Amino acid sequence: MNKNNTYPETPTDFAQESAMAALAAAMSDTSRMKILCALMDGRAWTATELSAMAEIAASTASAHLSRLLKANLVTCLSQGRHRYFRLYSHHIAALLEQMMGITSYSIKPPNLKVPAELLKARTCYDHLAGEIAVSLYTALVQHRWITADGNHLTKHGTEKLLQLGISLDKKTKRKECYACLDWSERKFHLGGHTGALLFQFFENEGWINRTPGYREVIVTLKGRKALKKYFHVEI
Repeated sequence: MNKNNTYPETPTDFAQESAMAALAAAMSDTSRMKILCALMDGRAWTATELSAMAEIAASTASAHLSRLLKANLVTCLSQGRHRYFRLYSHHIAALLEQMMGITSYSIKPPNLKVPAELLKARTCYDHLAGEIAVSLYTALVQHRWITADGNHLTKHGTEKLLQLGISLDKKTKRKECYACLDWSERKFHLGGHTGALLFQFFENEGWINRTPGYREVIVTLKGRKALKKYFHVEI
């Protein structure tokens, strides 16, 4: 308190708070949230495809996508006469993942049923999430591929990845790796550049198959054997 017994002046510029409110407003529609959640599979989709996923008219989907574009929640890629939409960045995916956790365990909306396949394995934008991903993260920590906090690859982990044929992009601006809280398991799975590389490797090797139009991921028989052999993860 100053000598005049008045409180110090407080800042009156609430630019950040206003930006947060604007972002929340852009997300505060069920159809827009359906579109955003559909894009959590990390792929780019047309407005027509997204309208079908959100079960709305194509014209309505276009209006919603325009709002999401303005809020930098999605980005648009033009290829010839076609326009494809995807999440603006992995940061938006992380935000959505956190919101799913909050609504599933705190708000508990009625009749909320999550398919068992989605809980088992799914995409979290460009990396693996779900029960299997959490088991993989635990194994990576236990066998010292990553540090205990999940924020760095160890020398041992880097060597192991190279043996599999996976090398990090030294020029990437993304974090090497990080512990991403899994909304369904309430434990961590692996995110960041390493998480994305592993997901891509698993898919290229035929260890996992995506479900077209959905986030569910199926681990193949080959993948089950490989995860056990190389990562000590049993499914």
